[in-house]
Amino acid sequence: MDENHKVIIVEGSSDKKKVQAVLNEPVEIICTNGTIGVSKLDELIDSLFDKDVYILVDADVSGEKLRKQFKREFPEANHLYIDRMYREVATAPENHLATVLIGANIDVHAEYLEKG
Repeated sequence: MDENHKVIIVEGSSDKKKVQAVLNEPVEIICTNGTIGVSKLDELIDSLFDKDVYILVDADVSGEKLRKQFKREFPEANHLYIDRMYREVATAPENHLATVLIGANIDVHAEYLEKG
């Protein structure tokens, strides 16, 4: 068992692709595909209890809804925030995402930190 198992929860597959491109360490990325039902959320939480979990959702209504749900049901999770001006994880610049991730001690490809 890898004691340093990190999981990032995102909304959609485009978010997942974007985050994966920036990462420089093995991190599991889980897509909720929008809002998530209670039973599905419970299952997810059960599978995550011994991991470092990060919530990275869009800065919009559905993202905030999902974030509230996680704060209520899974208070141990770490919340990462993209700048509101980008609204969506998938459209945020890689260097912005890299800065957000490195701030949470998640390793990213150095080239994304050098830009901007």
